[in-house]
Amino acid sequence: MEQTLVVLKPDTVQRGIAGEIITRFEKAGLKIVGMKMVAPDEKHFHEHYEGISQLISRWGEEIYRITLSHMTEGPVVALVLEGVEAVEHVRKMVGATDPKDSAPGTIRGDYTHVTRNFTNSRGGTLPNILHASGDKTEAEKEIALWFDKTDIYSYTTATESTVHGRVPEKK
Repeated sequence: MEQTLVVLKPDTVQRGIAGEIITRFEKAGLKIVGMKMVAPDEKHFHEHYEGISQLISRWGEEIYRITLSHMTEGPVVALVLEGVEAVEHVRKMVGATDPKDSAPGTIRGDYTHVTRNFTNSRGGTLPNILHASGDKTEAEKEIALWFDKTDIYSYTTATESTVHGRVPEKK
């Protein structure tokens, strides 16, 4: 099974919709194998945003500072989700980074409406609900940054064989 990282951003926690978002992942058949509420410091976010995803290199120092300001407004909830092709599945569920490009039915499409153009023109933060790993390599690095191996659990859910499909016995 593949694992991916999801971080519910401060705007999600502040709005009181973390449970709804987590429920959507569970209803899709993804399994939570790690979860915690944390308030990381700048060093942690620098490693996440520049060390792994190259945010400063791609978007510049100003966007990084605005993002850092947003991510340190309050605690976040970090999740490790596990499932079949979990990274790609979660990305589809989440929608595009800029809420205006997120289709209805995606998490960002259903819970956000502000656009990057609007927030950037004001020098403001982009409250877009959550972060989700962009690919398998990024997921592995992000999970290692946010979670110790002892924070990740292996277990079987009551519905796992139904969600993943059964393999018929050979006769």
